[in-house]
Amino acid sequence: MFAQLKLEDLLFIDIETVPGQPSYADLDERFQELWAIKSRQLAKIEPDPADIYERAGLYAEFGKIVCISMGILRETNDGRYTMRLKSFSNANEKELLEDLCALLNTKFTGKSHCLCGHNIREFDIPYLCRRMLVNDICIPKLVDCTGLKPWEISHLDTMHLWRFGDSRSFVSLDLLAALFNIPSPKNDINGAEVGRVFYEEGDLNRISRYCEQDVVTVAQLLLRFKSLPMLRPEDIQYT
Repeated sequence: MFAQLKLEDLLFIDIETVPGQPSYADLDERFQELWAIKSRQLAKIEPDPADIYERAGLYAEFGKIVCISMGILRETNDGRYTMRLKSFSNANEKELLEDLCALLNTKFTGKSHCLCGHNIREFDIPYLCRRMLVNDICIPKLVDCTGLKPWEISHLDTMHLWRFGDSRSFVSLDLLAALFNIPSPKNDINGAEVGRVFYEEGDLNRISRYCEQDVVTVAQLLLRFKSLPMLRPEDIQYT
């Protein structure tokens, strides 16, 4: 499997999400009631919905996307790889998703193109598809997996690769990075802090840098899976 992977066909992708509103109090009455129902499903004890609203960004029905980072690999003459990164970040989710779709529908239309990320089959891809529908946006062919059987989905997920058929547990990207001696992508903020950075600091650039590090880490992990040299700092181009 690893030997057959053509790295230059992959579009590495990662998204960052936040709760749909700054706080539970900012939700309208209908969504407050719906989040209260969801919060009871999430907690073993009777929760205060406001106390766990920071987790709303994990669910496409209650959150939104604020950043999408992507990267592509290119092989050099000496057998190493370079990576070019690009991020879209925007407080306006519809504009953000339209920018992504414009790129995918013009630059990534070949049959060999494939999205790659960590846990993208369970999180990033379904979240993107759901938020596109909410924003009345047609889902690009590269993203859409509606009606496909699991073995027909071409999205490459490093967590699934690592499982080797074992589906019993979640393995974080940070854990695999540590295992393969790859620098941690969590060197500034972590996923739980993205909502605070967005709503309290308004720092989309900081969120983009964090998101890009996840993309780089996935690429490094895949290079290690294939026993290839890892990317050096000078091999990574930020655009």
